Amino acid sequence: MTQVLRARAGEITPEMLAVASAEKIPPEVVRERVARGTIVIPKNKNRQLKKICGIGEGLRVKVNALIGTSSDRDDPAMEERKIRAALRAGADAFMDLSTGGDIDGMRRLTLATAGVPVGSVPLYQAAVIAIEQRGSVVAMTAEDMFATIEKQAAAGLDFMAIHSALNFDVLKRLQETGRITDIVSRGGAFLTGWMLHNQKENPLYEQFDRLLEILLAYDVTLSVGDAIRPGCTADSLDAAQLQGLMVAGRLVARAQAAGVQVMVEGPGHVPLHHVPATMLLQKRLCHQAPYYILGTLSTDIAPGYDHISAAIGAALAGQNGADFICYVTPAEHLGLPTEEDVYTGVMAARLAAHAADLARGNRSAWQKSREMVQAGQQGNWQRYAELALDPHRLATALEQQNREPCPVCGENCLCVRAAAYLAG
Repeated sequence: MTQVLRARAGEITPEMLAVASAEKIPPEVVRERVARGTIVIPKNKNRQLKKICGIGEGLRVKVNALIGTSSDRDDPAMEERKIRAALRAGADAFMDLSTGGDIDGMRRLTLATAGVPVGSVPLYQAAVIAIEQRGSVVAMTAEDMFATIEKQAAAGLDFMAIHSALNFDVLKRLQETGRITDIVSRGGAFLTGWMLHNQKENPLYEQFDRLLEILLAYDVTLSVGDAIRPGCTADSLDAAQLQGLMVAGRLVARAQAAGVQVMVEGPGHVPLHHVPATMLLQKRLCHQAPYYILGTLSTDIAPGYDHISAAIGAALAGQNGADFICYVTPAEHLGLPTEEDVYTGVMAARLAAHAADLARGNRSAWQKSREMVQAGQQGNWQRYAELALDPHRLATALEQQNREPCPVCGENCLCVRAAAYLAG
């Protein structure tokens, strides 16, 4: 049985106990919220994890990192280094978005290396197979899609972004909307092209019960993919986005009724004044399911600094209800990220998540913040460093201060005293 069905039967699973311990809340609270669908615990029943991750109501806001090979960069060793960099930075989960090279091999590497929940977009691999075997994405069949979903579920993936909330009604609304950016979701674009070429409804929408059966069998958490998300701040909260969100809400209700863990993927470009309304609508329409946001980018004019733009948006989104933040790296809109980009992206997202946790009244976040301040006041520099968002960067800065006294504060500078202590 899935975590949901076991929770509804009154059982507190080992995974629920792990979440309760990590979050410092009663296990019964976790069980009750899993049963209602306001908390998900992404974990394939066939996979062991080093770190269980709970996402949703009353929990710390979590951070996801993206990795994967492509036709332009098929370098699994580099992706493995990125995974390790993201783990050092404190990522809670990964999505393997591989679209080139040995996709199955890259997935095995990710699952073996991560030790935390791993997700995917199965449609990507199904599309690549269709191109290789039949010459184009539009030659893909419904059987290709479902076979790939089952294959990846059997391989051990813990959650999947599946673009089920896209149908002809949504596409019609999109055509009437007059967007600047049209469709920016890769999965959404693949499906739109397939639907228009074949003049058939989206199989992932039309055969949604079939999808639920596969996910139920492996206890894979469904992330309802945002195929119609706005690609710039000017398109935020347009009619197409809202139409897709309403479809997503109906699918969430069906998934929850079936006992499938489900969360909802959200937009990536949201001006700050739209953030509260966007979060409120999602929670209201999607039955309080956890919300997984792609950013959110608060402005469109900052290539090279999009990790900062995203952290600004994500902090406000988290305050207003987003539960799971997908990182954005400095390489967003510029190219493929390096290891340093990945590390920086995770850190920026974690900073936003902690700011949101404080605003949400998360006791653990407030306790950590107070403890760090108290440690500095007491001269407990070891503890001060341990509690920092990035202990390595702090240690490097303090080492520099130890060599060169602070030009502002002189010998009384707390950083100088800390550096002297940590240097032994």
